[in-house]
Amino acid sequence: MYSSVVVCSSSNSIVEFLSLNQLDIEKNITMNTEPNFCDCLCSVLMSRRNKRKRKRMAEKLTDIELTGIILEETKPRTLGGDPSSVLLQEDDIETGRGTLRVAVQGDRSKAAIITYHDIGLNHVTNFQGFFSYGDMQPILRHFCVYHINAPGQHDGALPLMQRQEIGDPKAPVTEPHDDPAMPLVKGADKRYHFPSMDELSEMILPVLQFYGIKHFIGFGMGAGANILTRFALNHPEKVDALALVNCTASVSGWTEWGWQKLNTWYLKSGSMTGFTEDYLLWHWFGQKTVDQNYDLVRMYRDTMKHINPHNLALFIESYTKRTALAVHRDLPKLGVKSTPGKNTGARALDCDVLLMAGDNSPHLDAMVDMNSRIDPSKTSWMKISDCGGMPLEEAPEKVCDAFRLFLQGLGYVPFMSQTKIMESRSAASRASLLGAGGGGRGSITGTTHQTPVVQEQEAEC
Repeated sequence: MYSSVVVCSSSNSIVEFLSLNQLDIEKNITMNTEPNFCDCLCSVLMSRRNKRKRKRMAEKLTDIELTGIILEETKPRTLGGDPSSVLLQEDDIETGRGTLRVAVQGDRSKAAIITYHDIGLNHVTNFQGFFSYGDMQPILRHFCVYHINAPGQHDGALPLMQRQEIGDPKAPVTEPHDDPAMPLVKGADKRYHFPSMDELSEMILPVLQFYGIKHFIGFGMGAGANILTRFALNHPEKVDALALVNCTASVSGWTEWGWQKLNTWYLKSGSMTGFTEDYLLWHWFGQKTVDQNYDLVRMYRDTMKHINPHNLALFIESYTKRTALAVHRDLPKLGVKSTPGKNTGARALDCDVLLMAGDNSPHLDAMVDMNSRIDPSKTSWMKISDCGGMPLEEAPEKVCDAFRLFLQGLGYVPFMSQTKIMESRSAASRASLLGAGGGGRGSITGTTHQTPVVQEQEAEC
């Protein structure tokens, strides 16, 4: 080891050289001349000093502890949130064309809202999350919601079958059953003839009679919106208003018919294929949401496991064979002469209508066409920004605000202000932050902390 003081004649400076290894000197210092020796010595000292500096910085970084960060395990997105927060009464109602399962949410003495779901969905996957959302709770205090499931579309449904006596082809179709232990008549036709879209709309009448509902507000999406519109055209005295999402008024085109034909062929084989899953996801959300919202798409892909493929094929087949809605604007009231024969059999909707669609929805053009068929004085058209085909899940707060204003325009919930809803939303957000393991809107439904906030607001109203 060497310890010395070297004087560099070129700069007249003193460099203190302490504890240098002999190997470093032999490798880096040439002893022929004094200037070369000093330059090499300075480079060695600078290199060692930089090493010590980096070592001290590393020691400072390792001393830092992330004491202010609390790691929490992320919870998967779910449809129902806390099951105890949503109380539903389910009834099976027999009709002439099959059995409808209806889930009732709320006080039956209040005004009625009837929902109808889209293909591949049911009341749980289509509406339970939205009607359990925190901003909807002040509105639901004034209503009772009746969720109608198309025949065989509820969770855990068994394949639909039909019983019919031999030798009597004109015999009326009996009620379908989904009990495999129930014996069939020898030679009976086991194929279930699923109701058409017009027949599905007429099956709403037994539901109204069962619960004693005289009139209601309809809330439908996709195929369900089409069914509710048909019912409103045939029974205008029973429908106060309609809220429609992704409603199609025209018949299915060649492209839709081709895709759905393949889907029904795969589904009738008894399995849910990847081809059908991808099509249903596109039908519900649109391609942009499928590509970007992985959490939502993964959750809905998991829910497809609970769908009966055979029953879904029948529903899709009926929706594909739909006829065009016989609805048009009442042109004489607008001062325009209608073309003779053009609107033969067409009628105008007498109720107020709220049309909603996301700006990235695959059914946006169909909604524009639907809007052109309805009287503009009775129609509210809303295109939701930054949203795909399912605004009930992608932008529930915007749909809640639009639905509340629509109801207030009809004379319902007149004393409910946006200020109170914002206060409820802020209190729910604070509760979710302070609560242990709160999920917030990580799930589709509102959190369980929102229930006390709604009860407080009810006292104020």
